[in-house]
Amino acid sequence: MKGRIALFLHQPYCSIQSGNEIMRALGSDYNFKIFTRHELERDFFDNVDMVCIPGGIGDAASFNYLLGNNGNRIKEFIQQGGAYLGICMGAYWAGSHYLNILDSVNAVQYITQPGTDTHRPHAKNLNVTWNGHPEQMFFYDGCALVGKGKYQTIATYANGDPMAIIQNRIGLIGCHPESEKHWYESYSWMQGKYHQGRHYPLLLNFVDTILKYDCTLG
Repeated sequence: MKGRIALFLHQPYCSIQSGNEIMRALGSDYNFKIFTRHELERDFFDNVDMVCIPGGIGDAASFNYLLGNNGNRIKEFIQQGGAYLGICMGAYWAGSHYLNILDSVNAVQYITQPGTDTHRPHAKNLNVTWNGHPEQMFFYDGCALVGKGKYQTIATYANGDPMAIIQNRIGLIGCHPESEKHWYESYSWMQGKYHQGRHYPLLLNFVDTILKYDCTLG
């Protein structure tokens, strides 16, 4: 039986492009229930395993505009044992200025971190290490996950900062493993760098790991 993910979309702030590719990458094992900024019924999340917020261009103002009271519903869902997947903007929104669902960890702009291998937010392929294996992954001003809380590190940036972590059924990724070929073709300097679909199984395994995560491990 397929699991079910509630996926937030609201173009242009929360990218339909990112959401579509998440569905493509995970569709073999998961069904999706879409929600937008409109007020949800109280039982909307009752039949889902995970809430997912994909990449986008959200800031503090758009966060309040887009989620409103639905943000409280998401927090209640997580507090009751539900899982959360945040990619890029969705990872930022797990942090202390937004949903505030992390324990002693925050999502910070990677390009401002000590020892970063890039100081510009535009699209590029960054060197990362995912479960011990080197990869180059699509990046667009993504976050690093830093702090002293307990979590499982799945991937790191070149400077050693965590790029993808799991903490208490909350999974966050700063880069874009869901990226599709046309993302790369949109930029002249990214031609020929598409991962040929190799990153989709990484995302699928990441989601499976979140849903099987033993919260007693911290």
